[in-house]
Amino acid sequence: MSVSMRNLDPAFQGAGQKAGTEIWRIEKFNPVPVPNSSYGKFFSGDSYVILKTTASKSGALHHDIHYWLGKDTSQDEASTAAIKTIELDATLGGRAVQYREPQGQETERFLSYFKPCIIPQEGGVASGFKHAEDEEPKIRLFVCKGKHVVQVKEVPFVRSSLNHDDIFILDTKSKIFQFNGSNSTIQERAKALEVVQYIKDTYHDGKCEIAAIEDGKLMADADTGEFWGLFGGFAPLPRKTATNETESTDAVPSKLFCVEKGQMQPVEADSLTRKLLDTYKCYILDCGAEVFVWTGRNTSLDQRKIASEAADELLGTADRSKARIIRLIEGFETITFRSKFDFWHQSTNVAVTEEGRGKVAALLKRQGLNVKGLLKAESPKEETQLYIDCTGNLQVWRVNGKGKTLLSASDQSKFYSGDCYIFQYSYPGEEVEEHLIGTWWGKRSVERDRVSATSQASKMVESLKFLPTQARIYEGKEPIQFFAIFQSFIVFKGGLSEGYKQYVSEKELEDDTYKEDELALFRVQGSGPDNMQAIQVEPVASSLNSSYCYILHSGSSVFTWSGNLTTSEDQELVERQLDLIKPDMQSRLQKEGAESEQFWDLLGGKSEYPSQKIARDAESDPHLFSCNFSKGGLKVTEIHNFNQDDLMTEDVFILDCHSDIYVWVGQQVEPKNKQNALDIGEKFLESDFLMEKLSPQAPIYIVMEGSEPTFFTRFFTWDSSKSSMRGNSFQRKLSILKNGATALLDKPRRRVIPISSGRSAAPEKSQRSRSVSFSPDRVRVRGRSPAFNALAATFENPNARNLSTPPPMVRKLYPKSVTPDSAKLAASRAASISALSATFERPAPARETLIPRSLKVSPEVPKSKPETISRENSASKPKPATIKEDVKEGEVEDEEGLTIYPYDRLKITSTDPVKEIDVTKRETYLSSEEFKEKFGMFKSAFYKLPKWKQNKLKMALQLF
Repeated sequence: MSVSMRNLDPAFQGAGQKAGTEIWRIEKFNPVPVPNSSYGKFFSGDSYVILKTTASKSGALHHDIHYWLGKDTSQDEASTAAIKTIELDATLGGRAVQYREPQGQETERFLSYFKPCIIPQEGGVASGFKHAEDEEPKIRLFVCKGKHVVQVKEVPFVRSSLNHDDIFILDTKSKIFQFNGSNSTIQERAKALEVVQYIKDTYHDGKCEIAAIEDGKLMADADTGEFWGLFGGFAPLPRKTATNETESTDAVPSKLFCVEKGQMQPVEADSLTRKLLDTYKCYILDCGAEVFVWTGRNTSLDQRKIASEAADELLGTADRSKARIIRLIEGFETITFRSKFDFWHQSTNVAVTEEGRGKVAALLKRQGLNVKGLLKAESPKEETQLYIDCTGNLQVWRVNGKGKTLLSASDQSKFYSGDCYIFQYSYPGEEVEEHLIGTWWGKRSVERDRVSATSQASKMVESLKFLPTQARIYEGKEPIQFFAIFQSFIVFKGGLSEGYKQYVSEKELEDDTYKEDELALFRVQGSGPDNMQAIQVEPVASSLNSSYCYILHSGSSVFTWSGNLTTSEDQELVERQLDLIKPDMQSRLQKEGAESEQFWDLLGGKSEYPSQKIARDAESDPHLFSCNFSKGGLKVTEIHNFNQDDLMTEDVFILDCHSDIYVWVGQQVEPKNKQNALDIGEKFLESDFLMEKLSPQAPIYIVMEGSEPTFFTRFFTWDSSKSSMRGNSFQRKLSILKNGATALLDKPRRRVIPISSGRSAAPEKSQRSRSVSFSPDRVRVRGRSPAFNALAATFENPNARNLSTPPPMVRKLYPKSVTPDSAKLAASRAASISALSATFERPAPARETLIPRSLKVSPEVPKSKPETISRENSASKPKPATIKEDVKEGEVEDEEGLTIYPYDRLKITSTDPVKEIDVTKRETYLSSEEFKEKFGMFKSAFYKLPKWKQNKLKMALQLF
């Protein structure tokens, strides 16, 4: 579509360049900006153009355009608003969806911009009417409709306006009454209270009384008597009579028309399909209550205006005046529009639109305007923030039929692809201890084990009064929180459960079962020591990927393979995982492109393999849905521009983030729906209401009101006191309106839930971090998995250590001058180094490849080359490698000559880590005083301990 200067109204220049709402009122056929102070105020005699700009996670700006038509606006103003909407869309690159919003028939999306409501006032610019705001306050009666957003309409102040089905608000000079029809829902009553609050703040400066009147309750209540007295006394309300407010247009079958030369020509077809729409033409899809105007990407601005005018003419008759018009462009169709077609194949050729948007951006840039919002945004980046404390207590069970087996700390991070597992994780929350109970289903696990795992996990949650968050996780779809909890995670092929063994054949079982001395290939992935995984894959060359590192072992041969696209951090993870998979074997490094023949022989020969990283579902902008689950069917309603107040305690909601979904269950939800929460989540994934190709294996979280974890509340501006209130939605909001919510607040709950492991713990210790737990069965520290506990024991046996890991390096510092004092100091240093070196195991014999693990040397080190280890003398007594290092000016040395740093900068979870240190010897950089404080002993005593005891203490203090 070509865009010229004459198409761009000066009022729209610079519009849509940042997130927010912009409004123009049509005055003398021109759009005039409305000041921010008047946003939400609409006059029934006017027409408006409203632009809503939303920033997505990727940084791209999305636009929705609405034109609102007051009930008394002129036809000329309405037509001008429709045309200006098309011009505004053209300035934004032709991507915006455009909505016609007749007064009283607004879409929920439009009303969500002006929460809690809009109350149109009489009058207007062109009509000559006097604005209602200029008149004296009078008694007004409003009817409120809507469960999620409220549509407010002023009705005559007479008894006959009342009925049993709706909510009514009577606004008087000194008091606001809310009349709740007996057939109205609690949610509708609660939403109407938000309108009461709005009226109180807007028209009464927040100073007036509030009264709630219940339909049918005729108790001797002063407020009730006063309310009916305003109507001349009480009299029974008649049953609601049928009105023509609700039109039967929804039953009209969809009809497709092609607009050519201003005429609507019916499109004859047996069924509606995407192929019927031509990119060079405009179409009208008449669905009764909604009329869609679809424009091809290669249509002109004039064609689009003509199609819009044709749609207006279609609704010109009185019986169609309340129908909505939605205009959209090829390639950016709404879900609602696509759902009207029997078959929809989305075209992938969007380059034309990108080019058109670029031309518009260049045009606006020449005018000196910011065009950032028009440019193509970057792809969304993978979420790396955890939003969960990773120092809690973890327990894991392997499911075997109807039973489960608790795994030891050294095995709880080793899963089999043919099995199902249950995990229970308790961790410090923002105020109280939080709990997560979940199931992990292996790709080859059997249905019997999956059902059993889900049932047992659900019973665990139910037994704890539904306080824990529940998760269902598939192999290959694990969220980052899961990996961070386990820290070091290994997935083996095969399975140990009886169900799996019965399901597969003997040959499959023999081929799939992992054996330590047979051929196996592991792909290593992750972002650091506190989030690393080793996944067993088929031992063939096609399983390799240039973006990953691998471990290959067969018998006594162990190889590590590094793809050309891997980083030093990736290669460090391989060394760490090798300590877990093959701690007693020597490995040989293979660089991509320089592999040995033996390596390829083990993989069955060379073959092609990919280089792109395995794509994971990225987290997208969240969408909130209200759910109605009955008779196995699920109906959902999207909540636009949602906030915490939209979560009603009587309902179930789903927060869809594409990569995973959250099922939020209110406290007042019926028990059967609480138990069906997982079924609701699975049904949602299956239905894929947004047509976003949701994976049926996406993680599902069941979140109970009052126990919301941080990784859920991050999507809201969260007030934890609201989720701690008692009562239904109406009672809560009425309490807030009258008493500031203090009357209904629950006492803070100390949610201390015992871990069902057979061990009892004192309540005051329930929130203990892994990092301070010295239980023989559990030494969990942030950054290290429980498997390292088993690994630590190998340090007692020099022959058990992985031979590809060299001994730690000790820095030998030389005195700057030789004086009597310095000589004593040198002797002291020598004695300390000698004592320290005595703890080192015998160095490995000469081998093909030596790969230092996790060894980082200061940039200052190259100033003096490290001394080499004498191979001749190594047989009698190990001599540590040394590094000469100068102390930088202004830094402090300890008694051994090392630069000292505070503990908070040395631990592996530090937010301000020291980079220029030997990370294998973090404790040596502590001052003597802080070392004694943290370890409870002097350095000399510490280095006399066995190596495995040193490592255990360092792990507990996050220094290993």
